[in-house]
Amino acid sequence: MRYVKDVALVIRSKNAGPYELTFDLMFPNEEIYNEVRSSITKEKIAALYQIAEDQVLSIIHFSPAYAVKITIVRPRPSGDLGETDVYGAQQHTPLFQLTY
Repeated sequence: MRYVKDVALVIRSKNAGPYELTFDLMFPNEEIYNEVRSSITKEKIAALYQIAEDQVLSIIHFSPAYAVKITIVRPRPSGDLGETDVYGAQQHTPLFQLTY
């Protein structure tokens, strides 16, 4: 078992509108990208973020950039009372536990 964080060049999060978060994972080459991409599933993302699988809206593989984009429903809308990360830029940390 290995961690995606150990092979990814970029792991980041950001808003995808006020009700969704998107995560980008970028890899250094095609070999690592192909090795990791199939292990990134809705089930794993849901478990990491403690959400239902239907809250994982999409997992998009973009082979030309060796990248994977994941979109989930935000737990709270951006700017909502009690919401602590308006830009969604600090929500990627659970992905550090993603294994392949």
